[in-house]
Amino acid sequence: MKLRNTVLALAATGLISGCATGPDRKPGDPFEPVNRVVFKFNDGLDTYIAKPVATGYQKVTPQPLRTAVSNFFSNLGDLSNAANALLQLKITDATEDIVRFAFNSTFGLGGLLDWATPAGLPKHHQDFGLTLGHWGVPSGPYLVLPLFGPSTVRDSMGLVVDVKFNPLNYVEPAVRNPLYVLQFVSVRSDLLGATDLLQQAALDKYSFVRDAYTQQRKARLRGSGDNAAPLPNYDDQGDSGASAAPQGTSGGLPNYADPGEAAEAPKGASGAGTAPAAPAGVPNYSDPGETPASGAGGAAPLAPASGTAAVPAPQPAPAGSK
Repeated sequence: MKLRNTVLALAATGLISGCATGPDRKPGDPFEPVNRVVFKFNDGLDTYIAKPVATGYQKVTPQPLRTAVSNFFSNLGDLSNAANALLQLKITDATEDIVRFAFNSTFGLGGLLDWATPAGLPKHHQDFGLTLGHWGVPSGPYLVLPLFGPSTVRDSMGLVVDVKFNPLNYVEPAVRNPLYVLQFVSVRSDLLGATDLLQQAALDKYSFVRDAYTQQRKARLRGSGDNAAPLPNYDDQGDSGASAAPQGTSGGLPNYADPGEAAEAPKGASGAGTAPAAPAGVPNYSDPGETPASGAGGAAPLAPASGTAAVPAPQPAPAGSK
């Protein structure tokens, strides 16, 4: 009851301040004054309670144990993913989610180990808000919910359904409540790095989180729909148009080859043919004193080869001659 009164008071304060700043509201965020008040409230709770607890959890809990906790709650989430995939008529995704849950629950010690991902079963991320969007329900204005954070009108309705059908709701309160707290701390621990990045990069944290959330939800909805926009083609033009490009060019790209580089050596065994000619208009920088390669044709040797009579060798003078 006390929390409810606090939220109502904060909402009333936001409504009063919104009357004075109405013209400055963003079209997709008509509730911005109220949202900013709730966002500040959530940010304060996160700064002074959630983040210190998550930091302590990360320091005292070994990494393998933290991974096992994350895997356990992720395995429970596969049931919700499967249900929403069925509602969206994604039969293949639903089948993979069910098989993932059965595989990890059986061979992964109740989901503590994730054997399904290395086995080739992908992890899907679905919720009832995406299911409503899949069937054409508009997202509505942006909302910031107390404790739950960024959302929209459509996603808020979906959140009620997701919480209702969470398997943890059907566990005894003595077990359910500690598991909810552990899940919250585990998720917050995984986001510590993102929080530090947000503190450094965002001039206005509220606008940054709002834009990031809306873009992420739109991307997920496009990814879960049948009419997802195709990705742009970043292939090299020289690869796709190799057959149409003239020989020696890369699909119309300029030629950045050094004209001073030696041409490709002719095919054949060593010593066959003549040395490649230098490109036209390029001065010859070869050292005339260098000895040509062994067996290269077309160049006279500096010294006669052994056994040739081209230049007679000097004979020693006879004994006794002057």
